[in-house]
Amino acid sequence: MKLTVIGFWGGYPKQNAASSGYLLEHEGFQLLIDCGSGVLSKLQNIIQPEELDAVLLSHYHPDHIADIGVLQHARLIQGLLGKKTPNLPLYGHDLDSYEFSKLTYKEITKGVAYHPGEIHTVGPFQVSFLKTDHPVPCYAMRIEAAGKAIVYTADSSFKDEFIEFGQNADLLLCECNFYGHQNGKSAGHMNSIDAGKFAQKAGVKKLILTHLPHYGSVSELITEASSEFTGIIMLAEEFQTISL
Repeated sequence: MKLTVIGFWGGYPKQNAASSGYLLEHEGFQLLIDCGSGVLSKLQNIIQPEELDAVLLSHYHPDHIADIGVLQHARLIQGLLGKKTPNLPLYGHDLDSYEFSKLTYKEITKGVAYHPGEIHTVGPFQVSFLKTDHPVPCYAMRIEAAGKAIVYTADSSFKDEFIEFGQNADLLLCECNFYGHQNGKSAGHMNSIDAGKFAQKAGVKKLILTHLPHYGSVSELITEASSEFTGIIMLAEEFQTISL
């Protein structure tokens, strides 16, 4: 598996950047995980929108889905220009029926509901889901292929269920919207200490901090997380790639 960070800012993208979006590739299958503001512009430095095979969405806050409409129109326009593409599956939860309904657009995209407790096959990937603690329904994902596992927390405050869900993952892509001295629980987010504890207790091999705050020195997040986690810690960066 190869993961490429497209966008990593929380809430909104910084100048010339993008909010949540990650490209996961394996055996020629190209899966986009979340599609926040600025993601479609940045994605085109790597692949074109019509080359995607599927999209996984954690929840329906704009910083995770703002470019879905843009993606739909990109594929529509390319189809009109002669690049006919199959109906693109957009995987999301159906606990918000209005937002879920917008995932289906003409013959361009098709909304596909996922549910916790079920393992979904998406191309070469086996994907399981865990509902997170966030102000709106949101799901973390465990994605497995070729004996490797990536866990993406999406947005959540810390919860004990994460430990089993993330057990022995090769890579933990963990939200870190707050610094260690701040409590993000009421906002439904983790801080750097939470992320480090999660990684250490789950026994993951590598921790990448993402969904980063817009203020302060984000390099401090690594120092703070390392007080709990003894493994490899990195900050998400644009076009950063991790091969497993």
